[in-house]
Amino acid sequence: MASEIQMKNIQLRQNYQNFWQTDLMNTMELDPLYCCFACWCGPCASYLLRRRALYNDMKRYKCCAGYMPCSGKCKENKCPEFCLCTEVFCCFGNSVASTRFLLQDELNIQTTECDNCIIAFMLCLQQVACIFSFVAMIIGNDEIREAAHILNCLADIAYCSVCPCMQTQHKIEMDKRDRMFGPRPMTIPPIQFMLRTDYHQNPPMDGYPPPYQQAYAPGYVVQDYPPSIPPPLAQDYPSSVPPPPNYPSSVPPPPNYRPSC
Repeated sequence: MASEIQMKNIQLRQNYQNFWQTDLMNTMELDPLYCCFACWCGPCASYLLRRRALYNDMKRYKCCAGYMPCSGKCKENKCPEFCLCTEVFCCFGNSVASTRFLLQDELNIQTTECDNCIIAFMLCLQQVACIFSFVAMIIGNDEIREAAHILNCLADIAYCSVCPCMQTQHKIEMDKRDRMFGPRPMTIPPIQFMLRTDYHQNPPMDGYPPPYQQAYAPGYVVQDYPPSIPPPLAQDYPSSVPPPPNYPSSVPPPPNYRPSC
């Protein structure tokens, strides 16, 4: 029954819509001090992160955040502080993973494919190193024992590298959840320019010579020319011009004139 519930939870986390504030590759760049703290004192970082994930309310505490079969069966309601200390020191890997699952379910966060590959590589390397150790112990071959020793060292290096980055990722996500990302400091705003609609019609004069102006002698007064005289309209003309004096009204035809047919 517990395994079915865990499989359902895993499927639900794959359908979450949000993502982590940062991936595992960039945690060292965003918060290097906390990453170093989590590397040198991982159990202390896991203890503080679990308390913070529970909003410092230890009444809500359960062993491994309720994701393991032992959760709720260790009398943690009587002494949650001691149980949490025991968890982070004796089951450090489970404590980091439980805090991660708790944040994912609360904030609807899914893990990116790159982070999944990194975590899967760490787990597979640990399993391969464990298998080689069992084979070397059973067979007793020196070469296999040396290979198992090398794999154990590589698995420890990967484990000690991924866990601090994962804890730093949890810390940055809770900083976002608790709104600890302060606003940017106020600075003098840059000079702003109004966008003019006639920019293309009237381009700026920066870099251009000033417009040409006629130089006049001192005291010279520039007189304006009169405006042009418009032509007279047709209605202003007289309809007919009277003939001069003594001009006959009609000219008689010449003698012997016959009109043509």
